Parts: sequence; C-alpha cells; structure tokens
Amino acid sequence: MQEITIDEPLVHGIVTEEVQQARAEIDQHGPIAAYESSRRRHDARLSAAPDVRTLACKSGCYWCCYFTVDVRAVEAFSILDFMARELSAEEQVRVRREIEANSASLRDLSELQRMQRNVKCPFLAQGRCSIYEARPQTCRNYHATDVTGCRASYERPDDTEIDPDFAPLVYQSGGAHVDAFCSALQERGYDTRAYELSTALSAALAQPEARARFAAKQPPFPTLTGTEVPPEFLETD
Repeated sequence: MQEITIDEPLVHGIVTEEVQQARAEIDQHGPIAAYESSRRRHDARLSAAPDVRTLACKSGCYWCCYFTVDVRAVEAFSILDFMARELSAEEQVRVRREIEANSASLRDLSELQRMQRNVKCPFLAQGRCSIYEARPQTCRNYHATDVTGCRASYERPDDTEIDPDFAPLVYQSGGAHVDAFCSALQERGYDTRAYELSTALSAALAQPEARARFAAKQPPFPTLTGTEVPPEFLETD
C-alpha cells in the first residue's frame, strides 16, 4: 500500500466548502440534483490537484472498467436518469441486459470474491465509458500514475496484493470531496450505504418505488445489503 502524507490545508478546505454547499443544495434542490451539481465540483477539484499531470489515465485505457464498483443510491438514480436521457434505445437494451447478467453473477458474492473477479462494466462500449459525465464517484477517484499496476490487477484479479501507484493529492482531493458530500447527505437523513453497481441498478430498475423510498429517507433497496463506508478525511476537518 502506497503511503501518503495528508495535506491538511487542502483536505480541510475541500471538506469545509463541500459540506456547506452540499447541505444548501440538498435542502434547496433535493439529493439527486445536489449530487449532480456536486459532481461538477468533484471534477474541478480533481483537475486542480497539483499532481494531476502525473496521471497515466487517458481515453482508451480501460483496465479498471473490469473491476467491480460500488455506488450509493443517489448515484444509481442519477446514472439511470442519464442513461434514459442520453443513450439510444438500442444501447439502453444492451446496457440493461448486461446489468442483469452482472447482477446475477455478483449478488451472492462477498466483497473479497467480487474483488477477485473481472466483470465488464455494462457502460463500457467500444473502449469508452458511455456515461462518462455521470460515472460513479468511485470511478472518478480511481487514478493511476502507471498503467502497469492496473493491467496486472486485470490479468491477475485473484491477487489482491497488487496496488497501482496513484497521485497522492488527486487521491486526497477526490476522497475529501466524496466524504464531505456523503456526510451532508447523511446529515439530512438519506441512505449513504454503498452497493455493487449492477445489483443497485438492477434493483432500481425492478423497483420503481425505490426512488420514492430514498426521497422519503427510507432504505431504497430492501433486498440488498449495503455497506457503511467510514469517511477517511472528515477527521481532519
């Protein structure tokens, strides 16, 4: 595991600003619209990180698109909205088919078992992310400075000791942002548990009432077991 030194002024500034803005937008516009607004700030903070130019990530590199991804309910609903709005009817049929296939193969696996299996993201099409603007926070925060580690993880998914090198300040900027937004969402009573991407999307598609449950601050996916993700950077605030 790569060791990093926390840049406390950087993290403190992001957490303070994002918590305040997220609270206000959740109250004014609701959680999904607030999340979509927060997403733009997330990208801006990653782009402004001092070591962003050390990243090896680029268009056409998609080793990580075969790693399983967790999302929160607010992300799942936003992704489905983007999918309905931006993808062709034919592409939506393909994506839904892959969502269901992935969900069936992953729903009964442990977190470790999922980590040790390559599964193509349903949104990967012709080597590109078809929902790039709406991609999950986990994807936004996954950056490597050398593709060697990403490729090794893809080629040897059962080897959980492989740890691709990352840019420390990009990592801290993204992590602090997500921690702050999720903290504001949780303060307002909304579900912030993490769910595997395809199983969450499958549940949301099969249960139209899930969105209403989420809006009512109830568990949106009663058939799924979510994971509480402890914040990594809030203690620096």
